[in-house]
Amino acid sequence: MADKKIPVITISREYGAGGRSVARGLAARLGIDFYDRDFVRITSKVSGFSEEDVMREGEDLSRRSRFINSFLTNTSSFVNSYDTIFQAEKDVILQLAKKPCIIVGRCSNIVLKEEGIESLNVFLFAEPEKRLKRVLELNEYGNMDPAKYLEKRDRLRKTYYRAYTDHEMGDCRDYNICLDTGLLGVEKCVDILENVVRG
Repeated sequence: MADKKIPVITISREYGAGGRSVARGLAARLGIDFYDRDFVRITSKVSGFSEEDVMREGEDLSRRSRFINSFLTNTSSFVNSYDTIFQAEKDVILQLAKKPCIIVGRCSNIVLKEEGIESLNVFLFAEPEKRLKRVLELNEYGNMDPAKYLEKRDRLRKTYYRAYTDHEMGDCRDYNICLDTGLLGVEKCVDILENVVRG
């Protein structure tokens, strides 16, 4: 019997829930590419924005920034960098989805759904104390209190997701499977997802 065709897999996640680790492990098991940080490099080339701009504005959006951008977009001379980067990311997602791969974040589950492209959509979450441990390991919080940094990154991601999809991040109806990485651990999540994909 031939192997089941591997779908495009999207992974949405709370900050510190191990999305990159799960994507990397699953990609290795399935023998396909995964895009997270590479996604930034590709989008930078497509959009003309620097990798720093794409990293900063490509998935984090404050309510204040969204309001200001919405207000200024009504003026003919204003170029909304968030919207421009999102459009570039959307183009990249659609290009990558031409073959089996794993795409982390970037509203990819909704982008593909709206284009009628079938995908396996995963949401990863964990209790805050488990994610805080991961935040400390990642050491990306600079001078901020790690717990406040975690809350901020979650808030920015949720605002971004809502702004570009009109959906709420974490709503189970937008995903095929939701996994608690804090309870299950990364390896068990990879096991489960491999079993789902291979059927």
